[in-house]
Amino acid sequence: MIRVVVDTNIVVSALLQRQGVPAQVLLLALNHPGLQLCVSGEIYAEYEDVVSRPKFKRSEAEREHILRAIREHALWVKPTDKLRVCSDPDDNIFLECAATARAHYLVTGNVKHFPAQWSDTRILTARQFVDLAGTPGLLDR
Repeated sequence: MIRVVVDTNIVVSALLQRQGVPAQVLLLALNHPGLQLCVSGEIYAEYEDVVSRPKFKRSEAEREHILRAIREHALWVKPTDKLRVCSDPDDNIFLECAATARAHYLVTGNVKHFPAQWSDTRILTARQFVDLAGTPGLLDR
């Protein structure tokens, strides 16, 4: 099974534009039998905080729907190591989760904040991930 960590900006973009590439990433991560979305408590708390911001103008039902799907379908991990790798310190939680989950991919809209790869985790844009997911046999592991 391919494990993937998804940055908050992908979740927000998926919520704002349901037909966009970030929405495809989230749908794949939540529903494809060959993929497993990985989250930590810190990541989930950030998802919850950010999608609830009034500026995004999403109903409580919309926010709860996406958060419930993540709660119910994600693999929950509890990172033990704190990292200081990203140019934006708030993004380190995603690498911590990826390391603990032994994630294959971390998908973000801000690749410049991350190294190109961390341990065995490749850092990809939403488009790169969707294109890669379309590779025959890749998700059939």
